[in-house]
Amino acid sequence: MGTPTIFFIGKPGCGKGTQAKLLSQKTGWTVFSSGKLFREIAEEDTPVGRKVKTENDAGELQPHWFAMYLYLKSLFSIPDDRGIIFDGFNRKIPEAELVIDSLAWLGRQGIIVNIRVSDKEVRRRLDLRKEIESRADDAVVDERLKEYYEYTEPAIELFRTSCMLIEVNGEQTPEEIAADINAALKIA
Repeated sequence: MGTPTIFFIGKPGCGKGTQAKLLSQKTGWTVFSSGKLFREIAEEDTPVGRKVKTENDAGELQPHWFAMYLYLKSLFSIPDDRGIIFDGFNRKIPEAELVIDSLAWLGRQGIIVNIRVSDKEVRRRLDLRKEIESRADDAVVDERLKEYYEYTEPAIELFRTSCMLIEVNGEQTPEEIAADINAALKIA
């Protein structure tokens, strides 16, 4: 198999960013976060920045072509012998299809880590994060969950049928989740 390319997927607030960071610390692999990139763009006083901010604040997913532009730009910047971690780039069917095709084209091994949490836990975590980080998108939990069920769940099913999916219980401590991920990825 080729060089590992890890993607974190799951409901909002499931811990994708935390787990991407922990895996990066363990492996030294670079993390690319679509949320972080879009939040940076949203701070720009440009037509694109204002549009991204409006959609972020409403809890909407950005257009798949924009997310995939950022994904491909990031993927192509990494040497072919180095692992890479993506957080949030594969949330719609067209994105999932492009992930599968681009990795096959480059000969990279793709592994999708789905961090499963209940809607109740999502609400609890986003309420807590809203108090700590003041992220505007955390105030629209219902919209974000609607987007998840409409777009992300079908993408997860595509990854499941492609035999790229690993699922972990996200309702544990971050350390326990990380241990499960490391075991599933066979990382000592």
